Amino acid sequence: IEKHFTLNRADGGVDSSFTMEPAEMTQVVVETERAWQSLGRVAYGPTAAEEKSVVYRRSLYVVKDLQAGEKLTADNVRAIRPGLGLPTKYLEQVLGKNLAKAVAKGTALTWDLI
Repeated sequence: IEKHFTLNRADGGVDSSFTMEPAEMTQVVVETERAWQSLGRVAYGPTAAEEKSVVYRRSLYVVKDLQAGEKLTADNVRAIRPGLGLPTKYLEQVLGKNLAKAVAKGTALTWDLI
């Protein structure tokens, strides 16, 4: 923030009409700090309060019996509950990948299966 500052606006000057005095500058500092604090803190992943409820989220599951080497498709992978498999954000990444081993219907999809 750039702001013109003077001890007394009455002293005059070319920019005296929009120059801040000490009390006004103090207010700018206080409000700037308040705005900065309102941005909060960036955190990725579940919060401590959400940790127990992660199991209730959807995750990726194999919905058909598949053999090793078969491709994962929209027909054999679904996003369902409980959240014991890969997060649903990985659906596009896993489609088209081959399975490393045979997987039974209802198995939570994990990276070691691909």
